[in-house]
Amino acid sequence: MKVFSSPDFDEHESVLFFNDKETGLKAILAVHDTTLGPALGGTRMWNYTSEEEALKDVLRLSRGMTYKSALAGLKLGGGKSVIIADPHSDKSEALFEAFGRAVDRLNGSYIAAEDVGTSVADLEVARRVTPHIAGISEGGAGDPSPATAWGVFNGIKASVKHKLGKDNLEGVKVAVQGLGHVGYILCQYLHEAGAELLVADIFEDSVKRAVQELGATAVPADEIHKVDTDVFAPCALGGAINPNTLSELKASIVAGSANNQLETPEMGEALRARGILYAPDYVINAGGIILISHEGPTFNRDAAMKQVSDIHDTLLDIFARAEAEQKPTDVVADKIALEILENAGKKSEAGQKVSA
Repeated sequence: MKVFSSPDFDEHESVLFFNDKETGLKAILAVHDTTLGPALGGTRMWNYTSEEEALKDVLRLSRGMTYKSALAGLKLGGGKSVIIADPHSDKSEALFEAFGRAVDRLNGSYIAAEDVGTSVADLEVARRVTPHIAGISEGGAGDPSPATAWGVFNGIKASVKHKLGKDNLEGVKVAVQGLGHVGYILCQYLHEAGAELLVADIFEDSVKRAVQELGATAVPADEIHKVDTDVFAPCALGGAINPNTLSELKASIVAGSANNQLETPEMGEALRARGILYAPDYVINAGGIILISHEGPTFNRDAAMKQVSDIHDTLLDIFARAEAEQKPTDVVADKIALEILENAGKKSEAGQKVSA
């Protein structure tokens, strides 16, 4: 398994592999960049088909966390962890304590939170053996999913404003792919705003709930990207925009909570060429990490959620710059994030010279 020569390796500061024979823990922790501060990122538990797939995921996700924190104006770096296991059958307190010990070995350079396949309760078990855990009840923020959904909701409003010229979501059709913690709460926000919902999920009960409670229209999971809609909102796993789905998209906007929505970097330009507006995933889904960044003795949820709402204006700025430069929105977002990191690095170097 290649690491340094992997196409997804982006000068990561560290990539660590952990194995605990007693509990069965197999985990990869990746710290991408700590220029702005300690690397904060979620813990994904998934039954990966291969170790190579898990490595690719953690490398891409950790890089995305660096850019996410930078564009959100946070003093945090980017990191991520993945546990190779089935979240429905392989969880145990012993396993998450072992994971906590793995996190602790990074001495605070990486701070773990929940993600796909893990919960606040799981991370609270890990907290028993390491202080380097965030997004749990102890810090005041708790489950970051509602904040992530609120950020995506505001991002969809910005996208609709830019692309469709509408200041509200009344009557706007939104196809939501994935009704997990974030996806379902997003649907609640959209429903309250008057949007017309089309939904899909691999779990039938989640779809039935959305139909009954929110008046949504059910769509087969493998058809949701094809429906005639204003907004396609990927809220499940990555790679929703790929050569196969791209040719079938009828939406004029792609804006959802999933990480790594573009299967390859070329997909951003392909969307632009088709006139489809893309809200870069690590910008629109930053609500959770923004909430967590406010944790502490003076935690104020209202202040945190207000900052989450700023995702709306951040995206409008990116859209305007991308239009002016005739570049894909993801390329422009990357460029802005790199400018922030470069400037922070220069300030740090200047400070070191002065102190020396």
